[in-house]
Amino acid sequence: MTSTLAGKHALVTGGGTGIGLAIAQALAAQGAHVTITGRRQEVLDTVAGDGLFGAAMDVRDERSVCDVIAAAVAARGPVQICVANAGIAEGRSLHKTDMSFWRDMMATNLDGAFLTIRESLGSMRQTDWGRVIGVSSIAGLRGLPGAAAYAASKHGLIGLIRSLSEDYMGQPYTFNALCPGYVDTPIVTRNEAAIAARTGMTADAARQVMIEANRHKRLLEVEEVAAAALWLVGPGSQSINGQCIQISGGQTV
Repeated sequence: MTSTLAGKHALVTGGGTGIGLAIAQALAAQGAHVTITGRRQEVLDTVAGDGLFGAAMDVRDERSVCDVIAAAVAARGPVQICVANAGIAEGRSLHKTDMSFWRDMMATNLDGAFLTIRESLGSMRQTDWGRVIGVSSIAGLRGLPGAAAYAASKHGLIGLIRSLSEDYMGQPYTFNALCPGYVDTPIVTRNEAAIAARTGMTADAARQVMIEANRHKRLLEVEEVAAAALWLVGPGSQSINGQCIQISGGQTV
């Protein structure tokens, strides 16, 4: 095994399942010590080991984020790879969107990324190398019917990433966003039921809607997103900065 990230400390939020877990495992396979966070310690415990260290953290809670990242830095050194992946995906028509739904979406998808990146940068800036990745979505680059709150939160994450890339221009840190289409994760399974309930479709028909939204007409595999993350932290990535990497089977915007 070529350990290109040997000794590096990576932090992946939402790292217990889906895209986050795939990225965390890929980083660990390259030698990184990876702190994975999520709200449920029991989920993290089932996948910990082999370079993965689980720490329960609620990205919506500033104190939780500050304390957990400080403890991770104390245990494993400065965070040099920060993957702000934790998020929720749920559609709702605007006229049915109350303030509670809106705030929870923003608190998780946008505030959580802001807090995670801010606290990670505190130690990253004391080193001579760092990579920050925000896991956004194709919805962060275009409107998504029936999911205005979700799309707005993912647009906001891209704005944060692009602005940070300008703030640290010329320094040894890069900031990029991954923008996948529909990925075969538990989120898609939950959305099948939500779409079916909202529209009267069957679950299979609802799943097909998501498949058809990807240009190559299939769901993405989590490993495809993880491979893009590895590219952004790998050798020769220093000039990839402030970019939104679309992973959706074709041109979408």
